Amino acid sequence: MPARTAPSPQYNVNAQIERFNAGRDPERLALKYWALRSNAYSFLRGTCHLFWAEVPASYWRSAVPLAWTCGDLHLENFGCYKGDDRQVYFDMNDFDEALLAPCIADTTRLLTSIMVATKEVHVDRAGAKNLCHGFVNAYSSALQGGKAHAITHASADGLIRNLMDTATRRKRVELLDSRTDIRNGGRRIRIDGKRALPVDKAQRAQVEKFMASFAARQEQPKFFRLLDVARRIAGTGSLGVERYVLLIEGRGSPDGNYLLDLKQARPSVLAPYVNAPQPDWKSEADRVVSIQRRMQAVSQAFLHSEEMGGKPFVLRGLQPSEDRLHLTDAKGRQAKLQPVVTAMGKILAWGQLRASGRQGSAIADDLIAFGRDAGRWESALIELAANLAEKVETDWRAFRDNPPKV
Repeated sequence: MPARTAPSPQYNVNAQIERFNAGRDPERLALKYWALRSNAYSFLRGTCHLFWAEVPASYWRSAVPLAWTCGDLHLENFGCYKGDDRQVYFDMNDFDEALLAPCIADTTRLLTSIMVATKEVHVDRAGAKNLCHGFVNAYSSALQGGKAHAITHASADGLIRNLMDTATRRKRVELLDSRTDIRNGGRRIRIDGKRALPVDKAQRAQVEKFMASFAARQEQPKFFRLLDVARRIAGTGSLGVERYVLLIEGRGSPDGNYLLDLKQARPSVLAPYVNAPQPDWKSEADRVVSIQRRMQAVSQAFLHSEEMGGKPFVLRGLQPSEDRLHLTDAKGRQAKLQPVVTAMGKILAWGQLRASGRQGSAIADDLIAFGRDAGRWESALIELAANLAEKVETDWRAFRDNPPKV
């Protein structure tokens, strides 16, 4: 397994970022560029395509088991969500880049995110490495256990328990009140420039047509009657991708309404690098939804693979950004962060075990053996993550000092 990144050819960071983001909604792309400038961790989250381009070619030839991967696993791609059983879970929750890949792929990106993010909360390099070792130990131990579990409200503690407490206590009407306004007895999405932007007539008509068709295929068509739609502002890497927040009738207006997220699915940024043969997915949205269903303990509410205007979209229940784990909550205390990364290591292992033996992924026995052999690969992988983190910092400074114009 490679321990160091290969020397990179000289390239213009801005040109790479502009090329990748070409054709995105300019209004939300401007917000993305602003976010990328703010700090190196935001830059890492929003430039997954640059990250995988920096991994040495020998990495993809490593003799490790293949597993279903999130593809963009960093510290804020874990969070709380309502499952399709209406219970709250803490799990991986962003599968836009998901693919069949070496099982170390998610581990590598998560370790790099620890190295980059801890600087923002004033954890020193030694502390960051301790957190990385804690993550790998939890991951390898959970693999050796050979059985997939889940983190529920009853089993969570520390910062994760606090996050789940908030998500569990929140009533649907509270979420609705935070995102909508009541007018003449009905709700409308609040256009605030922070979470939502207006749609034009063509966009509204397209979404209305799609939802009418979708509702007609459901057991309770009236539940999915569209009341309002807006362009959604959320995430970092996906800002500018076609994405909407939908207000639907649900169990009745105004307080029985539901909010949904409708997001265009694009090809995985891992695809140019992964050598493993992939299934013949029906669409990019089918890829995202299928892998998410395999890896999560319980699927997110309303999760569907759909098509709108000839393009693939993922439909799911809206997950508020405040239900993601933010490292600032730890106030720089390693003792608060260690249980968090330990839980994340377990979750990744459980997801890989849960999805093992399907369409080319390694069987559980091979993942168990890989976990037992952690002493062979742990140090090299952490060193690789440290080198990748340095490259992220370098690229971020270049972008920060001369950002492209939208």
